[in-house]
Amino acid sequence: MLTQVLSVEIRVLARQGMSIRAIAQQLWVSQLKAWLSPLRHDASGTVVRFETAPGKQMQVDFTIIRRGNRPLKAFVATLGFSRASYVRFFDHERNDAWLTGLREACHFFGGVPQEVLFDNASTIIRERDAYGEGDHRWHPALLALAEEYGFRPRVCRPYRAQTKGQVERFNGYLKRSFVTPLAAILKQAGLALDVSTANAHIGPWLQDIANQRSHGTTGEVPAIRLQQELPHFLPLPQALPVGPGTTATARPMPLESLQHPLSVYQDLLEVNV
Repeated sequence: MLTQVLSVEIRVLARQGMSIRAIAQQLWVSQLKAWLSPLRHDASGTVVRFETAPGKQMQVDFTIIRRGNRPLKAFVATLGFSRASYVRFFDHERNDAWLTGLREACHFFGGVPQEVLFDNASTIIRERDAYGEGDHRWHPALLALAEEYGFRPRVCRPYRAQTKGQVERFNGYLKRSFVTPLAAILKQAGLALDVSTANAHIGPWLQDIANQRSHGTTGEVPAIRLQQELPHFLPLPQALPVGPGTTATARPMPLESLQHPLSVYQDLLEVNV
């Protein structure tokens, strides 16, 4: 059965330069991987760390910074190979926020990965296994974006969050290293961290701190490994979106002020992260 999802995937693979024979083999392998996924543990029962080749995969997620009547949420994208990350803040996580984040992340990284790995958010995936094992019903707008940009959407299995562990670990780092320090500094001035302020400051932090640090898993700098990924990316569409920090303005804040140990901020602020 040629579903809409399968039709989009065939066109995406064709755009990536694959032959009909290779596409058929790729789709068969994808279905086999979905069937084998529950078995991806070693003999001792330890989960095997999930790694990908350069340009292969981008993991995306929404993480909650603050709930209540003034919600603050972050779209986070992390490349599987380099661990380079992109962040955009919103006050919701509706479908348009996902699509905006995906577009901006691809342009921030300078290319399109072959596949994007999602969790099971209802705004992204309408029904798991709707057309058979591993063949899901996706949101139509996401399928349109996938075809436009040329990536294949993937979803991690329920209760298998370790498959998307790279972006999950960055979520914690984002809250510790960026959100809590910035919120504490703003509180001293009688201000609260909101979407526009977070987006105004996230760009320099990503460029100069997050993607320049020595990554705890790879032991290398994400920005340097990103250069190895660039030749493996698919080309970007012509239209360029506007990302955080490119239109918003903010008072200059030394990046060093976001680099103190968390204990420095404990007397200033308690943030629910």
